[in-house]
Amino acid sequence: MPRSQNKVASRAKRKNFIKLAKGYWGMRKNVWTIAKHHIEKGLQYAYRDRRNKKRSFRRLWITRINAAARLNGTTYSRLMHDLRVANIDINRKVLADFAMNQPEVFTKIVNSVK
Repeated sequence: MPRSQNKVASRAKRKNFIKLAKGYWGMRKNVWTIAKHHIEKGLQYAYRDRRNKKRSFRRLWITRINAAARLNGTTYSRLMHDLRVANIDINRKVLADFAMNQPEVFTKIVNSVK
């Protein structure tokens, strides 16, 4: 008995991969084996970088808080310690936003924990 193949499903799978490769350059967009390789690699990068994005934003916030804290006569580590001692629960994202967009509010926060 001959081996049966599901041509409809395999064609649909290839079609979906080619659709995902839309916008790629050269043969990456229309040659099945090359497109498949680059799509899988791109999905790996996307998975990895969704986690790296969280790290890089935290680094950015810390840098901004440190710069603003030094303008107010303290350092990042002392400021975070003083906030913890004073039981002020404010996250780095909000602190960095205050440091960039509302420096007077940030100064009040720093003065309240000194």
